Amino acid sequence: MSNLVHQSGAYSDVPIEDRGELVLPGGRLGEIAANGRPVGTPERIAAYLLTEYLERLGVEVIFGLCGHTLVGLLDAISKSKIRYVTARHEQVAAHMAEGYARATGKPGVLITHLGPGLTNAITGIANAALDSIPLVVIAGDVPSYYFGRHPHQEFNMHLDGGQFEMCRPFCKRVYRVDRADDLPRCIERAFHLAVSGRPGPVLVDVPMDHFSSNLFFDAFSKEPPFVAKPCLEPAMAQRIVEALVEAKNPVLYGGGGVTSALVPEAAALFTELAELLEMPVAHTLMGKGCMPDGHPLLAGQTGFWGTPVANSLCLEADYILAIGTRLAEANSSSWDSRYTFNIPPTKLIHIDIDAMEIGRNYPTFLGAISDSTLALEQLVKAARELKQRPKREGDLRRRIEESNARFKGHFTEFYTSDAFPLRPERILADLRAVLPEDGYVVTDVGWNKNGVAQQFPFKHVGSFITPSGMATMGFGAAAVLGIKLARPERAAVALIGDGGFCAANPSVIATAMEAKIPAIWLVMDNSAFGVIAGLEQAKYDTTFGTKFLRDGEPYHVDYAAIARAHGANGIDIKEASELKPAIEAALASELPTLIRIPMVNVPTPTPGHWNINDIYRAGE
Repeated sequence: MSNLVHQSGAYSDVPIEDRGELVLPGGRLGEIAANGRPVGTPERIAAYLLTEYLERLGVEVIFGLCGHTLVGLLDAISKSKIRYVTARHEQVAAHMAEGYARATGKPGVLITHLGPGLTNAITGIANAALDSIPLVVIAGDVPSYYFGRHPHQEFNMHLDGGQFEMCRPFCKRVYRVDRADDLPRCIERAFHLAVSGRPGPVLVDVPMDHFSSNLFFDAFSKEPPFVAKPCLEPAMAQRIVEALVEAKNPVLYGGGGVTSALVPEAAALFTELAELLEMPVAHTLMGKGCMPDGHPLLAGQTGFWGTPVANSLCLEADYILAIGTRLAEANSSSWDSRYTFNIPPTKLIHIDIDAMEIGRNYPTFLGAISDSTLALEQLVKAARELKQRPKREGDLRRRIEESNARFKGHFTEFYTSDAFPLRPERILADLRAVLPEDGYVVTDVGWNKNGVAQQFPFKHVGSFITPSGMATMGFGAAAVLGIKLARPERAAVALIGDGGFCAANPSVIATAMEAKIPAIWLVMDNSAFGVIAGLEQAKYDTTFGTKFLRDGEPYHVDYAAIARAHGANGIDIKEASELKPAIEAALASELPTLIRIPMVNVPTPTPGHWNINDIYRAGE
């Protein structure tokens, strides 16, 4: 019997007595127990079986933070081939798992302790949910036989052992493992659901005694099924292409469903479709990279922080083909028909993997539920079969080029400005000059997110990583670690404000040192929550509560010294000319590097609209 267990393979180098093996005694040979199993069927401790199962599913890295409910699982992981990366805060661990998933297209795996462990992780889990990032979250919980007695750290105000309820609003599914026998089914379902349909996080809440329970050695025999993704029917593809050929002013609009690592071929097909039908391309924040920057058909991002030509082309369009997008508020100028989308009379053709998104924000002329790659394959096939390419009135490509040149002309001089503190545009220019073309730029929120999306050119699809749906401050500093761990051969740089870096918890530096992850943080330091300070200044002529002050003067933190205290590289920029060499040195270093860049607080241009500006009212 021991050979049967040994041949399962995950712990071949670990002594049998350390692999949680247990053969139950008793009974006569051939006797069948009440559970339908022969008496004496071998069992093993569930945590070991679970860890072995994760290996078989291809899990290579688990992110997390310890707690007493996880000790049994950690012991099993320590004896496996899976790499465990511990963070100093659960939100950091969640963002790391999310970054790993964004870079690989595989589910990020997060383990977290009960109570404050799960509550700390919730922000990161919710961020993944709103950006359609697959996560499997395994949370420890109180012992199942103590439900409702208020054992240490139990949530039971409305439901005994009820902490899993906290994740219900944003997880695709929440499972509480009430019986140890249910653990294999819940884990298999979690990995299936995380990547099927619209990707997202799934929570499996496990009372700690179940990790130490005995399960039959083959309990984790079922693996997630291969499920064919929904596809656009050829007839519908033909109908869509015919409508776009006849259109006078069509626009192709791309979202995160075109640039996701889950659909690596989608962006190339998207570009080909635009070229075959001679359609201008606009995109959402997460859709940046759907077409290489500089392409003559690429108008740019829409919405509040978009480009004028992208907003105007969408506003004038008679047909818009939108793929892989929720048509969310910031990208749609708060759905105000004066600025970005005027639907109707514009006819919207909307393709998305989530049926709930079709018709949610705009009336839809044609809707289809499909994986973006499979939909684009059918659309491109139909477009290739056209006998004659459509001819558009006017010089569309020249209009895009001239409009974007005029727009960039307002701030081009800042790309080379030697002003100190630095202009944010100079920071972007120096980074672009030395960053490899396939290098990742991971943003937080604030000028870095908005400015990069609007002004930073990308040639490589998927190399722009940003928090869109939740716009979570603290995302960038942690997510860059998961990305760099997943793709160590590529550069990974986080652009983050000083407010965001503090929100992220500077312990990311310690995690990077421990895990030997040579990530780079560019801390854009303006001693403020800059975007909010700008909004308040514009509407109320004050910056109350938005700037970091001591005795009325800007308060600065020596972030570079903090990095050096951790053993990492810490560089404090003293003049503009020092930035580019500092980034080059960071890219060549095997150590994590933090570069603090004093930056002037200036607004990102806002060609679109945000409804908050209609809400603010100054009182007496």
